[in-house]
Amino acid sequence: MVNALFLPSMRFSFWSVGKNHEAYVKAGVEEFTYRISKYYKVDWTIIPQPKNAGMMSEMDLKKKEGETILQWLEKDDYLVALDERGKQLSSEGLASFIQARANESTKRIVFLIGGAFGIDDAVIKRANFKWSLSQLVFPHQLVRLILSEQVYRACTILKNEKYHHK
Repeated sequence: MVNALFLPSMRFSFWSVGKNHEAYVKAGVEEFTYRISKYYKVDWTIIPQPKNAGMMSEMDLKKKEGETILQWLEKDDYLVALDERGKQLSSEGLASFIQARANESTKRIVFLIGGAFGIDDAVIKRANFKWSLSQLVFPHQLVRLILSEQVYRACTILKNEKYHHK
């Protein structure tokens, strides 16, 4: 068990719109989340799709998801929206990004994976940073695994541990 007294006060919250982790990614997401917890407090929130989502237009669905996200965010949250139009970072760049937030005494970084149609413009406007994992398109379930692995990798870079090889 990790002693919480040694953890920095910053917390990572991974938010994803949609269904719970599929079996093919669940073990990996849980493993990397556990590994991250040795460095920072961390949690996952799966934001359920609105009722009657299948009956809504793409625009209405994104808007409804966006309203939920904006209600759940706290004023001081540092929101990182995963968006294909965002800035790409190297693993070292992500580590520097995390260190910069820690240096600013950020309390919570929320990494947001949007729904099937992306993230509503109102949420994108609220985002402090827009991050693109790749120019490739990945299934949302796989993004959860990639995100958790990359945040773990960044933590090991910050601690100068052997996980990351260049």
